[in-house]
Amino acid sequence: MKTPICVVLISVSAALLNGCATGPKFAQASIPPLAADNGRIYFYRTAVVGAAVQPAVRLNGDVVGRAKPKGVFYADRPPGNYQVESSTEVKRRLSLVLEKAQTRYVRLNISMGFWVGHVYPELVEPDLGEKELLKCSFTGPKPAKE
Repeated sequence: MKTPICVVLISVSAALLNGCATGPKFAQASIPPLAADNGRIYFYRTAVVGAAVQPAVRLNGDVVGRAKPKGVFYADRPPGNYQVESSTEVKRRLSLVLEKAQTRYVRLNISMGFWVGHVYPELVEPDLGEKELLKCSFTGPKPAKE
């Protein structure tokens, strides 16, 4: 009776760990400098709760990455107005303005939903964003496949 319970616990633990971001820690990642005429938006998720929920993150409709637990990625864009969106059973949006040479930080939080968790974007202050990025693994700036 104990053996099946151990097998189930090990399987669940492996599934949860598999859902977390892989890659170098943010501090060790090779991130190119920001081009002078662009701004940079970092997207990151600190929570492991709801690890299986990893929706695409869109910036003005374009997929820029996935909301992986303990993962961080970025998008460099020209100055302007931007809308960040993620969706599971509902769409969650955040509007922000990006200025030339500015760095913005968007934390991807998770909340309980009726069927599945919801990932919602939240703009955070640079001091907090920089600190929280250090807890994450770099998943890259390339778009996720949809």
